[in-house]
Amino acid sequence: MTARTESTAMTATPTILFVCVHNAGRSQMAAGYAKALGGDRVQVLSAGSAPKDQINPVAIQAMAEDGVDIASNQPKILTTDAVRESDAVITMGCGDACPVFPGKRYEDWDLTDPAGKGIDDVRPIRDEIKTRVQALLAELLPTEASA
Repeated sequence: MTARTESTAMTATPTILFVCVHNAGRSQMAAGYAKALGGDRVQVLSAGSAPKDQINPVAIQAMAEDGVDIASNQPKILTTDAVRESDAVITMGCGDACPVFPGKRYEDWDLTDPAGKGIDDVRPIRDEIKTRVQALLAELLPTEASA
């Protein structure tokens, strides 16, 4: 995991942007966990540099097994405004497609893409994402438990 922080200033309710290429698997799972675990203490966005038409059904199934519903989510295109509005930008395989602004926290999470994989292969990806989201929330929301 690579972390780069341009500044440590965070807003009272931090905004986290999760980005992957298709915004159909990893970023949607991460956003689902951040919303479920962070509640109203965080704003959560997700986007992709080349979004698909729908969320990966196996990602939906894997998240449902852990009590998180992402079935109604829709992939969204990554915009400069979404990055500008965010305090933390978490990328997952989109590389240089994400614009960089001073004062933002940037992390790149090296995670296997669940596209084309079965449920038995997606569960460990889901579990790794959950662990990383819990750690991120613990750092962004240090005064309260995030899990």
